[in-house]
Amino acid sequence: MLAAKTLINPSPPLNLPPKLTLRRPKPPFSLSIRNSLSDSQAPTTPGQLRVDILSESLPFIQKFRGKTIVVKYGGAAMKSESLQASVVNDLVLLSCVGLRPVLVHGGGPEINHWLKRLNIEVSFHDGLRVTDAATMEIVSMVLAGKVNKNLVSLIDRAGVKAIGLCGFDGRLVTARPAPNAAKLGFVGEVARVDPTVLWSIVNDGHIPVIASVAADETGQQYNINADTVAGELAAALGAEKLILLTDVAGILSDRNDTFSLVKEIDIKGVKKMVEEGTIGGGMIPKVNCCVRSLAQGVKTASIVDGRVPHSLLLEILTDEGAGTMISG
Repeated sequence: MLAAKTLINPSPPLNLPPKLTLRRPKPPFSLSIRNSLSDSQAPTTPGQLRVDILSESLPFIQKFRGKTIVVKYGGAAMKSESLQASVVNDLVLLSCVGLRPVLVHGGGPEINHWLKRLNIEVSFHDGLRVTDAATMEIVSMVLAGKVNKNLVSLIDRAGVKAIGLCGFDGRLVTARPAPNAAKLGFVGEVARVDPTVLWSIVNDGHIPVIASVAADETGQQYNINADTVAGELAAALGAEKLILLTDVAGILSDRNDTFSLVKEIDIKGVKKMVEEGTIGGGMIPKVNCCVRSLAQGVKTASIVDGRVPHSLLLEILTDEGAGTMISG
């Protein structure tokens, strides 16, 4: 693995975990190629630029062709129409060049919108939505209905067939109550995953779009964290890569320095950063999700900045990536 690089802006020495690399955020690969080409004397046409970009992407396409990539979609990338279009186009492109993307989504802002419209109180406990029976009904309607079918429609219009699902369908995900269910209500965990229903979809070149709601053995519905669902599905599918689209640049070696992005790190390094308090808050459940999926056979897991246009392509089809990649 790459050794730690020195930051451009000097700062006090950092005690970095093993197998960790820092980087400054980079512009999209099309810009870096354009800049390098502009240094040459030969004029560059738009057509030549596109050819150069495709040519540089070839090794990555060959590496991931036929491999399953599970993407968790949410946050800013879901609230912005332009970022939403970027994610959809990235998924369609990846599918067209032979990858097998699987999309798992949340929909917190949309749920809040409808709860407020219906005068249902919005409440959180330890960062998790308190979900009573009335709230669970809205969560299921919004995630499995409105948000899911809108994403399916967008992907279909972009040129690839998408199939909308939730945990209920084909018993894809079986839920169980969260340990603190007395305070959280119908917030669940993943008890079991049966990916059988997904195989025919991905084998036919379609994109599964999965809402993070599921039911237990009795049929009781539960709201499950979308990161958790994505991680467990990635493990069950034997995915090559798990990608969590987030509202942050990735894991930072200094939470107060946005330029201290950790490019690559292994499980041992992540655990050390958690123990030292370098990783905290909402990042902890995300890294735990990644570590669990890696322990179950997923090759790599990445926490990617979903605020960056085409961050999926940057993460998969370039050396620079768009966040932090965790390996086993």
